[in-house]
Order: sequence, then structure tokens, then C-alpha cells
Amino acid sequence: IGLDTYGGLIIPMTVSPLGVFMMRQFIETLPKGLYEAARIDGASEWRIFTRIVLPLMKPAIVVLGIFVFMMQWANFLWPLVITTKDETRVLTVGIATLQGQFVTNWGVIAAAMALVLSGCSSSKNAASDNGLPKVEMLKSLGQGEGQVNIVAWAGYVENGSTDPKVDWVTGFEKETGCKVNVKIGASSDEMVSLMKTGEYDVVSASGDASLRLIYGGDVAPVNTDLIPNYADIFANLKMQPWNSVNGVAYGVPHGRGANLLAYRTDIVKPAPTSWGAVFDANSPYKGKITAYDSPIYIADAALYLMKTKPELGIKYPYALDQTQFDAAIALLKEQKPLISEYWGDYLKHVASLKSGSTVLGTTWQVNINLAKSEGVKVEGIKPVEGSTGWSDTWMISSKSKNPNCAYMWMNHIVSPQANAGVAEWFGEAPSNAKSCDLTADKNHCATFHANDDAYWNDVYYWNTATENCLDGRTDVKCVPYSEWATAWSSLRNS
Repeated sequence: IGLDTYGGLIIPMTVSPLGVFMMRQFIETLPKGLYEAARIDGASEWRIFTRIVLPLMKPAIVVLGIFVFMMQWANFLWPLVITTKDETRVLTVGIATLQGQFVTNWGVIAAAMALVLSGCSSSKNAASDNGLPKVEMLKSLGQGEGQVNIVAWAGYVENGSTDPKVDWVTGFEKETGCKVNVKIGASSDEMVSLMKTGEYDVVSASGDASLRLIYGGDVAPVNTDLIPNYADIFANLKMQPWNSVNGVAYGVPHGRGANLLAYRTDIVKPAPTSWGAVFDANSPYKGKITAYDSPIYIADAALYLMKTKPELGIKYPYALDQTQFDAAIALLKEQKPLISEYWGDYLKHVASLKSGSTVLGTTWQVNINLAKSEGVKVEGIKPVEGSTGWSDTWMISSKSKNPNCAYMWMNHIVSPQANAGVAEWFGEAPSNAKSCDLTADKNHCATFHANDDAYWNDVYYWNTATENCLDGRTDVKCVPYSEWATAWSSLRNS
């Protein structure tokens, strides 16, 4: 029994004043004649207890066991005192560590709670031998159900309400009779949590969410034969580690892009060329630098270290052993005094660029496009070290109530016309090769390197970190995404 032992957690809680009082009161109700008859027959006190009293106590013991279990399941103080390591912490303490004194990332906490509930509850999807839930794909397409509920990144599902000229929803609704209901996801963690509710049919998942959804049994394999436009998707986006498992497609590629370094051209001079601009402790822009508010941002620090500190041996920013992971966290801690804000809401980031409260930091192309439309002098670059990026995937819920409309939407959104519209509005390379001929800006695909395979060689698409190292190493264990989330929450709340 001691710190960080199961004995220390369990044994002290097996005895309680309530239990002593409850058992004594029950024994007091037993007839005294039972004891006297046993003594007359020559039974010892121990024999009387084990052969007469204890069997009669079984109902009381069962009730006490239920009471103790219920109290200890929700116990917080003792597990907090006796444990110091993540390996031995109970659920109540583990989730509490995600909450800070001044700032709380409710998205991460909600994701943790969803994982806890899904892990503790039964599932209709049995697991296969390799841990992959067995979920059936749709065999044939039927009549639409009348609606489709979508979780998507901002800018992916536009119906003309943002800009009357930007609308690839209305035509779909008229053609199919499927009304589109969209929920904008602020982060991958939020999208995972929303999809676990079973209330949504389709999600535009980034690589840091897709594998969690697949192995959580929350999305189904996709029957690409039911999606005619799948044939025109760029080959190097299909059947990738973040959108397929064991040669089975779990989604339809949407588009891709790099996470850029944004800077105010009228303030930041000379123009930056390296991610070092946001990690320089002596930066003249201290207090006006921004970073993306997500555990996946740890990969950005890892990428910078991969290029600037080769002695760490980082080969892939989503495969970090403990030493490499600690180095990335240390860099982010050094960066924190430089940060004015961590952004998750793209509109708030645009507003901060416009006001000048941030002048340098991580961004998406859509943020830059919106800022420019409001007259902000801003540009975005892919630095010399390369960058992290996204290759998003349309995935269908394993619990979809509207699977036919969901398949119709997935086919529509990657059609040449719709995919061209999304790519141009959001600021990314389209996934459909035929879209390049339909963009309003005929140079769009050249600008975003849609056909330039070499450009993507140093773009590391978001992926879900796992204990089995994604870079192929087998002699070490890598830090899984759950620990990325814990470390990020601790960093943000420190």
C-alpha cells in the first residue's frame, strides 16, 4: 500500500464507519435465541459467527457493497491524495486535471467525457480481432429521407447566407429533397463529441479526428460505388492512413491545405520565412503572436524541432516518444509569454488581425481571405520548414438516421462544381481533379498547388497520435493523443 498503487486506492476504502454501524445494527436485530441455542450445543463464538450470523448477514452485505461502490465510484478527494501519475488516476481525478484555475477548455473535457461514456457503455458494434468495430456499409441507395444533419468546418457548407454568390446547398436541396441542417464545429475534439451523440449524419473530419471516429465505431465504411464522383478524386488523396483502414475506405476526400504563417504586411518587417518567428523569445512582436488552440498544435512545435534540432530524431510530427514529446511541450511553454491569444474561432482570429491585437501566427487561408476582404493588409506563407496541414474527409455516422441523404450529400459536395466552389471560398486545393476547370479564378489550382505533388512533400497532414508509433518505430512507445490533450490543457491553464 502506498502512493500510486491500487492497494492504496482500494484497501483503505473497504472499511468505513458507515459499514461498521450498518453491520452492527443488522446483527442487533438477530434473535438472541439463536446464540443461546448454539452455545448450549457447544459452539464456539467463532463458529456461531461463521455458521449462523454471517450467512444471515448476506443481504446486508450486498446492500453495503452497493453503497460503498456508489460512494467510491464518485470519490474524488482520496484518489487525488493517493495518486500522482496518469496511469493510476481514476476517472474523476483524470477529468478534473483538464480544468484549470483560470481557463477551462470545455471542448477537451466534453471529448474526455464522451470517451469515458463510450468506453463504459455497451456498443451495438462488436469489435473485430484487431480492435476495429464491425460496422456495416450501405449496400444500395434508396429514396432520400428529407433531411441530412451535418457537422462541418466553417466555410464547407454555404447556402448563400454568408454571401449570396456562395451557395452550393440550395441546388442540392432542390435536386434531392434533402434539407441540409449544419452545425459548425469549432475543433476536431468538438466534432468527435458531436458525432458520438448519434444526432448527426455526416462530418467533415480532419486527420486528428478521423481515426478516433473509426476506432470508436462512430462512423461507417463508405461504399464508394454509391458515390459516382469518387472516381474523379485525386489518387493521392484516396485510401490514406487517415481515411482508410485495412484497405477499406471510411470517407470521401474533401480537399487539402497547409496551415500557414500569417503576418500583417504593414507591421511585420521584414517578412518572415520561418516558423522561428513565432518561437523567438526575443521577438519584437511579443504579446501579438497567435497560435491555434488545439492539442494538434503540439505537432507544429514538433515540426519546427524536427527541422532545427535533428539530434532529437523526430521523423514524423505525430509520432513522438516521451523525450521528443517533452521537448515539444518545453518549446510551447517557452512560446507562451509571446502569445496574445490562442484562437479556435476563425472569426475572432480575423477580428484580432484587423484590430492589430495579433500580427503574426498560425492561420488558415480562409482567415486570410476574410481579413483581406475587410481591408486588412495580411499575407500567409508556408515557411521553409514546411507545415502541418489538413486533408479533410467526409464521413458518415454509423448511427445515421438519414443514410440515403448522407450519401447524396457526399456525392454532391465532391462533384466538380461544388468542390470548386468550396475550394475557392475556403482557400484550399480541391479534391476533385475536374474542379480545376470550373473555378472562377483560373489560377486557383496553381495557386493552391492542386496538381503539384512536390509541394505537399513537406506538408504533414493532421493525424491521430497513437501509442504504436506512426513512423514505424517498434522499439519505443509513442505518446498517444489522449496525453496530447492532457498536456495541452495543462499548458493552456498554467
